[in-house]
Amino acid sequence: MKGLWYDLVNLFFPRLCQACGDALAPADEEICLHCMFKLPYTNFHLDGENAMTQSLWGRVPVEAAAAFVYFNKGSRVQHMIHRFKYRGRHQIGTFLGRIYGYKLAKQSPFNTIDMIIPVPLFKKKQLKRGYNQSEVFARGLAIGLGVPVETDLLFRIRESESQTRKTADERWENVKDIFAAPHPERLQNKHILLVDDVFTTGATIEACASTLMKDTNVRISVVTIAYAG
Repeated sequence: MKGLWYDLVNLFFPRLCQACGDALAPADEEICLHCMFKLPYTNFHLDGENAMTQSLWGRVPVEAAAAFVYFNKGSRVQHMIHRFKYRGRHQIGTFLGRIYGYKLAKQSPFNTIDMIIPVPLFKKKQLKRGYNQSEVFARGLAIGLGVPVETDLLFRIRESESQTRKTADERWENVKDIFAAPHPERLQNKHILLVDDVFTTGATIEACASTLMKDTNVRISVVTIAYAG
């Protein structure tokens, strides 16, 4: 009877995989088992000198940096992230964050995180979208890591242009000096996990980390959904 009810509901409101678009099995959540097997996992959390970490060397000191999957144009990952960011499918971010959070909780130095801070959106942009995709992913990570998400410790004080189609230098010019950390006393001696959706050149992460480090004694690690560097 339960299977019949599922089939009936799925006939009118089909549950589709957010990566490939095929129908989900009853036990699947957001992404089908086939896509979960085929996703291009980076395993960066197992390698302290991965490509993401190396791209930040000499720019901002971080304890560790990792992304869950690789980002390639036209891929399952691009389709999934597009739906997450622009089609209101925020459940994708929570789902991916939870899975990755459980993995990170078993790995040093991510298992020493004190708090999670998502890269903030400008208020006007967040109101238009309805949510901050980095915060949604961060809240999924928080479930796996068992630490709080703090959204009032880092702010975007002015709007920036889209980073798409900008060079590395243009990306940095676009985001430098647009963040503020109004409560440095709450950051002192903390290990912070800075969270974003996609890592490309690292300009946004560098700007955020530099802001959080001003007048504080903090350790910062970085996690994103995808690495496109």
